Amino acid sequence: MKRGYLYGIVIAIVFGTFVPNFFVIAQTVSSTSQEINAIDKEIQIRKDKIKALEKTISEYNKILTQKETESVSLKNQLSIMSNRIAQFNADIELVGEKIKETQLEIDALNISITDKKRVITKQKKIVAKMVENIHSSDQKNFLEIMLTYKTFADFYNEVKSAESVYVDLGRSVKSLRIATEDLEAKQKQVQIKQTKFTEFKNELEVSKSNLESQETAKSQLLDQTKSSEARYRTLLSSQKAQYQQIENETRIFEEKKSKQLELQDKISASGSVLMTWPVPSRIINATFHDPDYPFKRVFEHSGLDLKAPYGTAVKAVASGYIARARRCTSSSCYSYILIVHTGNLSTVYGHLSKINVTEDAFVNRGDIIGYSGGTPGTIGAGPFVTGPHLHFEVRQNGIPVDPLLFMSP
Repeated sequence: MKRGYLYGIVIAIVFGTFVPNFFVIAQTVSSTSQEINAIDKEIQIRKDKIKALEKTISEYNKILTQKETESVSLKNQLSIMSNRIAQFNADIELVGEKIKETQLEIDALNISITDKKRVITKQKKIVAKMVENIHSSDQKNFLEIMLTYKTFADFYNEVKSAESVYVDLGRSVKSLRIATEDLEAKQKQVQIKQTKFTEFKNELEVSKSNLESQETAKSQLLDQTKSSEARYRTLLSSQKAQYQQIENETRIFEEKKSKQLELQDKISASGSVLMTWPVPSRIINATFHDPDYPFKRVFEHSGLDLKAPYGTAVKAVASGYIARARRCTSSSCYSYILIVHTGNLSTVYGHLSKINVTEDAFVNRGDIIGYSGGTPGTIGAGPFVTGPHLHFEVRQNGIPVDPLLFMSP
C-alpha cells in the first residue's frame, strides 16, 4: 500500500470528508420515479387507443376492398367515399394519439435526463473530493494521524477497514462512466423521438388534407349528379372520354415536339433530369396510382396531386419546351401544360387557373408557367375534382411514371 494512499484514507475518515457511493443512490428523488410512472401509465393508455384505432382502420379497409369489387354505380361510389372519409377520420385520430404518445415518451426521457444529470453532478463531486483527499495526504505525516487515536490498535483497525475506500473510488468512477453513457444514450433517444414527432405531425397534415379532398369530392359528386344514377353514368362516360382525349392529345404533342427538337439538335435524347418541386408545398394528396384515389375506378391516377391553394404560382421543374398549353373557358374543361425535357422525359401540370406560357416557347427550371386551380366550378378545373391542388405528372417515352423517382429530395 502506498503511503500517500494510506494517508488519504485516514484523513478522509478522520476529518469526515469521505462520502460513500451509496449516498448518491440514496439521494434519488422518489418524486422523479412517480412522475415517470405516471407518464408510463399515460403512454399505455395511448398504446391501447392506437391498437383499437388500427383495428377500426383495418375494418374500413376490408369494407373498401369489398366495395371495390362491386359493380360501378353512384350508390357504390358514394359508399366508398363515405368509408374513405370515416377511415381518414380514424387515421387522423390515430396519428394524433401517436403524437401524444411520442410527446409523453420525450417528456419521460427529459425527466430521466434531468435526474441523471443531477446524479452525475453529485458523483463528480464525490470522486473529486476522494481524489483530492488522497493527493493531499502527503501534507500530513504519519505521527500526526496516529495522535488522533487513543490507541494504536484503534488506529490499525480503522486503517484496515478503510482499505475498501480505493475499491469504492473505483466503483464510483465506473458508476460515473455508466451514468454518463446512459445520459448520452437517452439524449440520442430524445433526438430520434423528436424526429419521429415531426414525421407524425407531417403525416397528420397529409391525413387532414386527404380527408378534405375526399369530402370535397363527395360533395362535388352529389352536386353534379343530384343523386341520380343516370346523371352519374353520363358524367362517368364524359369523364372517361375526356381523359382518353387528353391522353391521346398529350402523346401526339409530346411526340411531335420531341421529333422537332431532335432534328434541330436543341434537346438531347438521352441523359437524366433532376427535377425540383413545381409548388412550395410537398404535401401529397394523391400519389402515383393511389389506391385511395376517389375516382380510381374511372381511371388510374397517373401523377401526384400536390396541395396548393387556388392561385399558387406553378414553376417548371426542369428546362424544356412547351409542347402544349391547353386553355379553357369552362369548369368542365381540364386545362394543362405539357413540357418536353431532355432524356425522353416530359411533365404535365394540370387543373391550372391561369397559363402564362405559349406553345413552342423555351422555359428554364424555376420559371413561372401558370397558376394552380382545381377548385370545383372554376375555369380549367375539369370534372370530378377534389379541391384546390396541382396535378403533376412525369412521363418517360410517353408513359406516365412515378414523379418521385425524378424529383429532388
